[in-house]
Amino acid sequence: MPRDLTALDLSALDLTAFGALSFDCYGTLIDWEAGIAAVIGPWARRHDPALTDEEVLVAYAENEAAVLRETPTILYPDALREAFRRTGGSLGFPVADADAEALGTSVPGWPAFDDSVEALTILQRHYRLIILSNVDRAGFAASNRRLVVDFDEILTAEDIGSYKPDPANFAALADRAADLGLTGRLLHVAQSLFHDHVPAKAIGLPGVWINRRHDRPGWGATPDPRMSITPDAEHPSLLAFAHAVEDAFAAQG
Repeated sequence: MPRDLTALDLSALDLTAFGALSFDCYGTLIDWEAGIAAVIGPWARRHDPALTDEEVLVAYAENEAAVLRETPTILYPDALREAFRRTGGSLGFPVADADAEALGTSVPGWPAFDDSVEALTILQRHYRLIILSNVDRAGFAASNRRLVVDFDEILTAEDIGSYKPDPANFAALADRAADLGLTGRLLHVAQSLFHDHVPAKAIGLPGVWINRRHDRPGWGATPDPRMSITPDAEHPSLLAFAHAVEDAFAAQG
């Protein structure tokens, strides 16, 4: 059974009451939509010039989720390759081996969001920082070089043997928090309602939604959560959240 991480009155989220933040990486810190679209967008338009990046990302989202669910121990580069092939099948276009390989090896080239480094630098002054990511160790190591900061703990899908939103990933996070003496003092920070906030809420882990798509309709590369979910706080960017943290600690004196 996953540990219950609830130990705070969340009627008003007191950001000074937490000792650590756990982060999703791809979609929250690293712009995975830009990274994926850079490969599959041009491929799609070779077959249909009218297809937009958004349309292709929506098609891709469900296929990647299915691959991760059906093959939980697959390494993420292989998951990218298979998800791309399935996306081609759903759109009715062939995916050459070279195309699949281009996506499978693309993670190190995915850019960080413009505010990630500044925001993480601010947040590190106040909390321990933990990664809970749907990626393999090598992929995150490459992305971490773009993020600059040193994370206190790193949990990847390769370490856990499954991918979010599997409850096992959040059970592993809860166990690590308990080992660090952080039960009830951990706040999860993520963009994806589907991958992160739904399963986090299920074990009572409070969450901040970094709504990177606040100015765009739809879900993009993230599947529709298919249920109503209300995170404990919402910010349009990671830097906006970091500024809220600074304000909270300043008010505390």
